[in-house]
Amino acid sequence: MTTESTAVPAASAEVATSQGQLRRVLGVPSLVLFGLVYMVPLTVFTTYGIVTQMTGGRLPLAYLITLVAMVFTARSYGQMARAFPLAGSAYTYTQRSFGPAVGFLTGWSLMLDYLFLPMINYVVIGIYLNAAVPSVPAWTFVLASIALVTILNIVGIASVARANVVVIAVQAIFIVAFVGVAAATIGRGTSVDLLAPFVGNGTAPGFGPLAAGAAVLCLSFLGFDSVSTLAEETRDPKKSLPRAIMIITLIAGVTFIGLAYVSHLILPSHAFTSVDSAALDVVAQAGGAFLSTLFLAAYIAGAAGSALTSQASVARILFAMGRDGVLPSRIFGRLSARFDTPVLSILTVSIVSLLAVVIDLGLLAEMISFGALIAFSAVNLSVIKHHFFGLRKRGGLQTLNYLFVPAIGVVLTFWLWTSLSPRALVVGLVWLAVGFVYLLVLTRGFRRPTPMLDLKE
Repeated sequence: MTTESTAVPAASAEVATSQGQLRRVLGVPSLVLFGLVYMVPLTVFTTYGIVTQMTGGRLPLAYLITLVAMVFTARSYGQMARAFPLAGSAYTYTQRSFGPAVGFLTGWSLMLDYLFLPMINYVVIGIYLNAAVPSVPAWTFVLASIALVTILNIVGIASVARANVVVIAVQAIFIVAFVGVAAATIGRGTSVDLLAPFVGNGTAPGFGPLAAGAAVLCLSFLGFDSVSTLAEETRDPKKSLPRAIMIITLIAGVTFIGLAYVSHLILPSHAFTSVDSAALDVVAQAGGAFLSTLFLAAYIAGAAGSALTSQASVARILFAMGRDGVLPSRIFGRLSARFDTPVLSILTVSIVSLLAVVIDLGLLAEMISFGALIAFSAVNLSVIKHHFFGLRKRGGLQTLNYLFVPAIGVVLTFWLWTSLSPRALVVGLVWLAVGFVYLLVLTRGFRRPTPMLDLKE
């Protein structure tokens, strides 16, 4: 991560000691950068074809619906980050609000989300590089990416910070070029229906397909959540984390809606060569070979950057859970003596990511959203439980802040969760069932207390 300035000190964000204490060096700009790289501004193109088909050409409207739900949820994350400025994210918040058993199951759900997010980046790297170089199998690019990301994360989070600056710069250059070329292309057209991206093409009418698409798009907003896992590495986390979380959510939402809108105007027919790599058709329509090459470079850089940051986040969640026996501490609760990073946790994420060679992009996207929406709902509920019922903050404005606003977040996130496809719900519920069985084993049928995180900083 960067510090408050644009320079990156050599050890600006590395874990500091082998006793489980993390060094506080991150400010709001660093957190925003981390979150935006984690989310990837160009992630709109990851599920562009899939959700465009799902919603009948109403991708921008689906993003708008998702953004509304995420603003309420981001606010709840900010409230809980202020109350508990510690690593562990939704796991910590629900643990402290509802107890260790609920915290464990929330953390288990969150792991589904975070374990799969690096994987989806490897999948799209394979898809797009294979489309550019068909003679090289997609799995070759996947394996090479996993190896590179693993090495960088083991060396330390400071190496991730240096890569973040380059990743954001490349994507910003492409976005400016794409919007400029697209505007010129649209301007040369004989007629443009400016409302078409919100009205759709009639192939998937009604609100149901729109809700299903909005549910899938929740994976695009995972960056605001990721920064909460860096609480123990943040200066003044009670102020910095809430600000960074909301800034990330709003910047990302506006970017996603804008890019989706312009892309729909460029290729209103939605005639994709491949649904998984639909962005290549859009970019080629806008700017030909040159813009396509720039897009490929920016998109692959963004996916690699997201893989770097998402692996860093999930490794710290595993570290937080392993540090205190929620997961086997000998594996997940240790820092490397040489690199001061959770090496075994990082390697675990890499092993799971090997599934990127065989998994379907659509199912993977839905599974990430499944885990995310469970965690989002739990955090909204945690605000109500901790502040309204626990601390009894029930004044006029307090009731609005700690009951009604997070309740809206609960309703919206639960609605999106139920809008996922049946296969995603089945696989996700199986994952939760496995977590519950593990909890039974861990507590010997609840005869022993569930291990809790040590929240001392």
